[in-house]
Parts: sequence; C-alpha cells; structure tokens
Amino acid sequence: MSQAGGKGGEEMTGFKIGNIEHFYDKIGVAVVELMGTVVLGDQIRVIGSNEFSQKITSIQIEHEQVPEAKKGRKVGLKLDRPVKKGDEIFKEG
Repeated sequence: MSQAGGKGGEEMTGFKIGNIEHFYDKIGVAVVELMGTVVLGDQIRVIGSNEFSQKITSIQIEHEQVPEAKKGRKVGLKLDRPVKKGDEIFKEG
C-alpha cells in the first residue's frame, strides 16, 4: 500500500489505480490508463497538484458511459476538482 504524506504515515491511500494523463478542465474529465478495476460508486483519492477524495460518478470509454472498467483500459473519469498530468489516483478502502 502507498501512503500519503501528512500525519506520520498514518493515512493510508488504498491502492493505486492509475495516473492522470490529461485533464479537460471545461468538462472536468480526467483521462486515466487504469492499473486496476474501477466501478461506479467507488471512493477514490487523488494525490498530487490538488489532493481530494470523491466518489466515482461517471466512467467513459471512447465517449460511452460504462458501469465499470478494468486494468489496461484508458478511461475518462468525471472529477470534482481540477488535476494535472502525472497526479495519481488511488482506490480507497
């Protein structure tokens, strides 16, 4: 497991599901190549330029809404806040 900085390493971030490859700021969508499976409703944490947690409310593959996506797929994830290329995404829990 990876650890976030902060409170003496007490805060666990879960397991890494990918890195931000691009962010479309006008629509709030990040492009991510997945290192693990994600499902609508999963709780994720973004670590990097803007650190926050949120629930996944939208997953798209080639502009089609899907309920889940598996490792190796390139997906669009709707995010609540802006992010930058290279930021990391972890699945919490």
